[in-house]
Amino acid sequence: MPLYHYRALNQTGRRVSGQLNANNEADLYQRLKQINLELLTVSADKGRNRLALFGGRVKNRELIQMCLHLQQLSAAGVSLMEALADVRDATDHRRLRDLLAEVFEDVSSGQSLSEAFGRHPRVFSTVFQSLVAAGEESGNLTESFTQLIAHLKWSENLNAKIGRATRYPMIMLAVMAALFMFMMLFVVPQVVSFLMANGQELPIITMALIATSDFVQGYWWAITGLPVGGYFLFKLWARLSESFAYKIDFYILRVPLLGELRRKLSLSRFAHFFATMFQSGVPILTCLDTAGRVTGNRCLARSLALVRVGVEDGNPLSVGLRNTGEFPSLVIRLVKIGEDSGNLGETLNNVTDFYDRDVERSVDALVSMIEPALTLFAGAMMAWIVLAVLGPIYDSLSRMG
Repeated sequence: MPLYHYRALNQTGRRVSGQLNANNEADLYQRLKQINLELLTVSADKGRNRLALFGGRVKNRELIQMCLHLQQLSAAGVSLMEALADVRDATDHRRLRDLLAEVFEDVSSGQSLSEAFGRHPRVFSTVFQSLVAAGEESGNLTESFTQLIAHLKWSENLNAKIGRATRYPMIMLAVMAALFMFMMLFVVPQVVSFLMANGQELPIITMALIATSDFVQGYWWAITGLPVGGYFLFKLWARLSESFAYKIDFYILRVPLLGELRRKLSLSRFAHFFATMFQSGVPILTCLDTAGRVTGNRCLARSLALVRVGVEDGNPLSVGLRNTGEFPSLVIRLVKIGEDSGNLGETLNNVTDFYDRDVERSVDALVSMIEPALTLFAGAMMAWIVLAVLGPIYDSLSRMG
């Protein structure tokens, strides 16, 4: 179905613009009529991918507001079609409004709400679709939207923690690299020319600085290009080779400090997604499938696939987790308690809370370790340059005196 860019008038006479899929321009006109918009101009989009690049990314905050709106309307007894129409007309986010217009059209044509959301997997994740489907099966969409709100808020908090753990080191490394290149390409050569003009014998530390500066000037393209090219080549290889990607994820979990933090993040994701879906009435095998896809680590995902096979054969979940050897004893013990008490979802929520707090502490500890380490490295680099430059200058002035 082609994508069209449109400009239209709403009920108040205000001009609005957006993007919408339709069979043709006549179909687009009818779709806009259904959402109380009067079409003014229309143009076909030559490349659908531009919708994702320039149409505006739908953030978690927008989805939380949408789910909160749907939850309140559902709890008040408003019909699904009226609720979708109301949320569609109330949202200010153009991309989300256009998506909700398509969801409204699909549901009105006979599709279920989960199927309509499933046509847009980049915005509405597998977990989102599964929770809505569970609400449809149980007849309690209000509870599903409540679970979705909690899930989206948790995801936003987790992403904030990950960003805090990576943002500062990346900024510091970028600043240090830029400073190093500036010194080697522009500052050191000027000082070296002055030192060489004096004809004095230079110490080893200065000779090392000159050699480093010459290397940077001669191969700056390789110094800057190889890390970037290697990164993208690494990512491409991991995407094309599943075995290579699995090995990378396997060894990442075993890197000191970083591997432990990555494992805690993955376990927190597993426990949260599993508990959220399980408490919403999703079958346990589906919970394991979805949790395996969202852990963010192929090693743990493959372990959960083995757990699924064991559960399908009739084994308890705790036994399957223990047999993989990838899950800590704490998780296995709490899952066993949840199975024995018949309260597995609540127990896994406790696992999520524990790892959320543990991740918070680990992130703070990691940042507190990285900050002085990067500061010391930057200080050592500047001390090397200063000593290598000022040493010969001081000797020269001393002889002149």
